[in-house]
Amino acid sequence: AAERELPRLKTLGVDILWLMPVHPIGEKNRKGTLGSPYSVRDYYGVNPEFGTLADLKHFVDAAHAQGMYVILDWVANHTAWDNPLVAQHPEWYARDWKGDFHPSPWWDWSDIINLDYRQPGLRKYMTEAMTYWVREVGVDGYRCDVAGFVPVDFWDNLRSELEVALRGVDLQRLALERDRGAVERRGDDGE
Repeated sequence: AAERELPRLKTLGVDILWLMPVHPIGEKNRKGTLGSPYSVRDYYGVNPEFGTLADLKHFVDAAHAQGMYVILDWVANHTAWDNPLVAQHPEWYARDWKGDFHPSPWWDWSDIINLDYRQPGLRKYMTEAMTYWVREVGVDGYRCDVAGFVPVDFWDNLRSELEVALRGVDLQRLALERDRGAVERRGDDGE
């Protein structure tokens, strides 16, 4: 449905399309009937409410044909409680003092659990997942949700990894948002 609006958006001067998270939404501890798109159940999947991976690729190609860029909203700080990573890699998740998984304590985000970026395997997984969407789907970059709660050195390394993996890609298109101000206000490096 959005694809047929691309010519109209182009006439309005739109040149960057920012898509909210496109991934399947978690069901465990879901908020309301729809859930939050920021409660990611699968970093490699497309929410079936939006179509298929092929549909998304077609949309991105159509946007590129109009001279537009497409960026994805990426959720790197946390996942849904029923993301397969919870069972496959429980060590990748932050724990409370009792050793239990926990949602972010600052907001009413009970539908998500925080990731632990001290884990090298998590960093590798997240880097590979973000590279996948650029290589396989053709997205041009990311707006990174709550980027300030992920260590800055992860973002620095990701940028370096993307530069190596995507030789020949116009890196000016890779719009990684880093909110250093949030890190500075919090007074740590996100760990």
